[in-house]
Amino acid sequence: MSYWVVIFEDTDGMLAHRKAHGAAHIAYLRANEDQIVTAGGFRDDPDSTFVGGMWIVRNASKHHVEALVKNDPYYNPECRRFRIQFWGKAIDRMVSV
Repeated sequence: MSYWVVIFEDTDGMLAHRKAHGAAHIAYLRANEDQIVTAGGFRDDPDSTFVGGMWIVRNASKHHVEALVKNDPYYNPECRRFRIQFWGKAIDRMVSV
C-alpha cells in the first residue's frame, strides 16, 4: 500500500470558505478515514488563522488521492492550492495527539 502526503496552501478567501463548509469537511474526513490516515490545519502560530493543511493518505493511486481532494467540501481552487507527493515512511507508528 502506498502513502501520499497532500499539502494545502490557503489564500485569504479560504477563511470564509472554511467557516461555511467546516462541518461538512469534518464529516467528509470521517467518512474517508479508511484512506485519510491523518489530517489537520497549519497556522503560523497557535493563535493565528489557518494558512493551509496536510493529509496523509493511504492509497495505491495518486489519481484516487486527487479525486479525494476534489470531492472534499473544502475544495475550492480559487481559495486553496494543493500538491500531492508520494511518501516513503521510515517509521510505522503514529503518535496520539
